[in-house]
Formats: sequence, C-alpha cells, structure tokens
Amino acid sequence: MPIATVDPATGETVTTFDALGAEELEQRLARADETFRTYRRTSYAQRAGWMRAFADLLDGEADQTAALMTLEMGKTLKAARAEIAKCAAGARYYADNAERFLADVPYDADAVGAEQAYTRYQPLGPVLAIMPWNFPLWQVVRFAAPALMAGNVGLLKHASNVPQTALRLEELITRAGFPAGAFQTLLVGSSAIEGILSDRRVVAATLTGSEGAGRSVAEVAGRQLKKTVLELGGSDPFVVMPSADLERAAQVAATARCQNNGQSCIAAKRFIVHRDAAEEFQRLFVEAMRALVVGDPTDDATDVGPLATEQGRTDVEELVADAAAKGADVLCGGTRLDGPGWYYPPTVVAGITPDMRMHHEEVFGPVASLYVVEDLEAAVALANDTPFGLGSNAWTEDPQERERLVEGLDAGQVFVNGMTTSYPPLPFGGVKASGYGRELADLGIREFCNAKTVWVGKAAAPDAGTAASE
Repeated sequence: MPIATVDPATGETVTTFDALGAEELEQRLARADETFRTYRRTSYAQRAGWMRAFADLLDGEADQTAALMTLEMGKTLKAARAEIAKCAAGARYYADNAERFLADVPYDADAVGAEQAYTRYQPLGPVLAIMPWNFPLWQVVRFAAPALMAGNVGLLKHASNVPQTALRLEELITRAGFPAGAFQTLLVGSSAIEGILSDRRVVAATLTGSEGAGRSVAEVAGRQLKKTVLELGGSDPFVVMPSADLERAAQVAATARCQNNGQSCIAAKRFIVHRDAAEEFQRLFVEAMRALVVGDPTDDATDVGPLATEQGRTDVEELVADAAAKGADVLCGGTRLDGPGWYYPPTVVAGITPDMRMHHEEVFGPVASLYVVEDLEAAVALANDTPFGLGSNAWTEDPQERERLVEGLDAGQVFVNGMTTSYPPLPFGGVKASGYGRELADLGIREFCNAKTVWVGKAAAPDAGTAASE
C-alpha cells in the first residue's frame, strides 16, 4: 500500500509520501537510542510537564487535527473531536499518575533475610508501535503517554493511509517540549517492520491491528526474545436478556455497532437476544439503525461517514452477500450507496448460521449480526463461539444473570448495561486471538518496564570489642 492520504469521501488521492530510505531510517534509530540514554534520567515532574503541555496542544489545536483525521480515514468531525479530547484526557491521566504507578513496591524483607526488599520499575528503551488507521490518534496516545511517562522512547510505524496524522502527532509531542528523539514517526511500509524490530536498539513492540499482523510481529519478536503487547481483532457479543431495558439497549446497540463508521475492534458486532425479547428488540434495533444519517463526515448532522478504504467496503459487501446467498435475512441496509466515496449503510442481518462467513469473521463496517437464543446458557455458548475475545456487552437487570455473564463471557472486558469502550483508568486488552498484554491504567504503563527486584542485606553487627573501645 502506498503511503498516501486518500479522501474516503471522494476516493481522490490528496497527497503521497516517499518512504524513508535506509540512511534516514538508520538516523532515526540511532537518535532514539541516543535520546533514551538521557531521557530515561529525566524526572517524573519534567515528563509530566511536557505531557500536560502536549494535552494543552491537543485541546488548543483540535480543529486542525480533527480535520486531518477526517480527511484521511473518514470518521466524522464530531467523532474526531471526541477522540482528540480523549487523547488529551489520557495524557493528563498519565501525567498525574505515572509516578505513583511506578513507585517502588516493598516486599517482606524479613522473610528473605534482608534489610530491604522491593521491586523498582525501570524503562526498557526504544519501543516500536505499529498502529492502525481506525483511531489514528487514540491508538497511538494510549501507548505513547504511558511509555513516555515511564521513560521509554517511541518509534511509530502508523498505517500507510494516515501519514499526515502520524506526522502531526510527532510534531505536537516535540512542540510540547519532549526531546526530539523521544517520539518519532517512521514513514515506512509494512515490509520494513521485521528489520526495525530485529534491530538491537529496538527493545519491544506493541501492535494494534489484524490477527495476521499480530502473528507476524509476534513471530519476529519471539525470535529476538523481545516483549510484545498485541491488541488484535474482535467479534464482540452484545447479549440481551428479557429483563433489560430494551429501548435503551437498542439505542446503545446502534451506536455500539456504528461508532467510528462501524470500524472499531471493540464495536458490538454479534447481537445475541433471548427469544422472549427478540421480537421487540429487533423492531427497536432496526428502527435505530435506519434512523442513523449516512453522509458527509464534515457535516455535524452525519452519524456514519464512509469506510476508510475501498477494499474495506468490498470486504463488508462480500460478507453480507455471502450470508444473503446462504439464506440470511437482510433487515435493513445491505447495499452500497450510489455516488463517490466508500459509503455503506447501517445494516442488520438475521438468521446467521455457522456455514456463513459472518458467523466466524469480523465484519469491519456498520453491519450487525442478529441471533436469537432460547436461554442464558445458549447465549453464553454462542457469545464464546468465536476465535476472538476482546470486549463484550451484557444487558440484564437480573443479578444472577449478570454474574453468570460476567463470569462466563470469554473476553478481556465485560460491560454490563453499557457500551464497551476504553477508559484510561481501566486496563484494556483481550484473550484468545484478540491478543495479549494490557494497555491503560497501571497495568499498561508497566508492560514496557523492567520489574527489577532489589535485595539489600542487613548491616553487619558491630564487633563487641571495637564498640566498647569507642
């Protein structure tokens, strides 16, 4: 894929970029290595000051940054502004909490015959971040804020269709006061990742992306014995029981499925409804999906903009067509919109069976799969019948049902009576093919730290004769 800005609303190429040459790439890797040696010794207070200045720049220049995000990947301007506000909040969260999260942790010194015993968290070095286009700012900031506050330095290999957003982020971090080598954008193609990750100066990697990309990065890192954190795909269930507030559940369901134009790993994708609630929920859900406004992402009246790439829309079309050909019912949407741009309408597909691709594959667009089950146990079994395990939603007012769903859903997160999202104060990550490791909260900042164990022996008792003579 060329490194280029292509407007999803029109399909027109706006600008292209040359990939870094070998000499330029070497210079950036050397700069990261050199910067880390001094940056790691800066104080938490100094880093926090820079991080808060970065948050202020995000807030103060939100309109310019939001316009770039909308231009490059098609999210609505109002969604872009919300993403920027979330990034600023995340930056301030780590500015406020990093020192506390990474404070020395004492252990029982007497149990190991020591004067002191504790763990000290120390940064690892330059970390490679391989990031996707769907949340082009937040995905990076939720790595960069904790990594920089811990004393690491970052190397960003962003998706090739959001190069201006990637460069903008480096510019803002540098303008905030961070040393020039603390965070660098590398405009390179995917073929360069193996060489960068294999370089001795790069100590770890984090990736948010597809399952295939995660396997490739994990394989390279494994050969080099380097730490990785992977956040991969999701096919999140949205379980609705009869005790739920069905009207609210249906409204949230439409937002949960079509947020970010349906292009979110933690978007609800499979809607699993108890038979006793199915008819009413389906009516309300289809109404809510039909009511969403599809159109120009720069218009604040728009709810759903274009998909980010032409291939992405083709992939969605093929999955819906496969289901329809095998007997599924398309309750709304299901056909691309006429005109320029890569638009696809909010779509609900019912009657999904295991022989349909939609049953097993992630649909990365505003398409919902609707299932009807007989009871709670069938809902849990169907929810877990996926290779993924990122997020999940449970809608019930029954305490016993809630506990069964919280305990039984195989996922990194369970949101009860609310939409799955990421919050800086909560750990974020998945299980199964959705990856491993955690971002955000205290767990996220410790992922790229050395938890160094320190044992300090007890002072020797003074010699009795010497003590008496003194």
